[in-house]
Amino acid sequence: MKELFDTVSNDCSKLVTKKYSTSFSLAVNMLSPKIRTDIYNIYGFVRFADEIVDTFHDYDKEELMAHFEKDYYLAQEKGISLNPILNSFQQTVNRYNIPDHMVQAFLSSMKADLYKTEYQTKEEYDAYIYGSADVVGLMCLKVFVNGDNDQFNELKDAAMRLGSAFQKVNFLRDLKDDLELLNRSYFPNIDLGKLDQSSKQIIIDEIEADFDYAFKNGILKLPVEAKFGVYMAYRYYRRLLKKLSNVPSEQIMDTRIRISDPMKINLLARSYVKYKLNMI
Repeated sequence: MKELFDTVSNDCSKLVTKKYSTSFSLAVNMLSPKIRTDIYNIYGFVRFADEIVDTFHDYDKEELMAHFEKDYYLAQEKGISLNPILNSFQQTVNRYNIPDHMVQAFLSSMKADLYKTEYQTKEEYDAYIYGSADVVGLMCLKVFVNGDNDQFNELKDAAMRLGSAFQKVNFLRDLKDDLELLNRSYFPNIDLGKLDQSSKQIIIDEIEADFDYAFKNGILKLPVEAKFGVYMAYRYYRRLLKKLSNVPSEQIMDTRIRISDPMKINLLARSYVKYKLNMI
């Protein structure tokens, strides 16, 4: 009855997604039912790793991360894990031949959050974003193209740029918590405690360039099973960036930006109309 356990494991990853991110859950729900489960499985894995380094302050995070990584590779070896999140993720990894270097890059960035508090060079910054966001986009792309290597290679740069854009928006939105609660500063050569409008605009322009590239070179070319869901996530994060752009730099540390539920519904409706009219 391994099939029943696998179903329960998949349901656990879906529950993690819905509880931790209503916005991402909405976007995943716009994907084809054929691929939703595997995207939930990817999210469950990356969310648990992220929770270890970001929120489990009363526990030995380094030990927890070491066990999490060890248990994942044991799941890969045995084809099963009694941790349902790892059990579901290893199924997706094997089903779509997600290469181990992607998983390793992700875990490396997560482990960096255990000790690294400042990114002083663009190279360090780019390496962190590659592991924490770009490879997550690449894992999802593996699912979207369902083994089509030519399509994967055509779209991989756009998937990485979209992952980068999402992560940078998160950095900008979470400046206060990252700096004051976690003692982290991701943007290199920028004094986040004294963020001025010029520095903020540099960050925003960089994110806008990532979004533009991802839309033109990736989202528009995605398989039909994935296009609308990814477009919804893109529209959500682009709206977040617009709201962040409108906040004066001296206030951004004290303003929590979010998209209201009515606005999410509005974005969904407008995006669906564009999708049905073949405008994307």
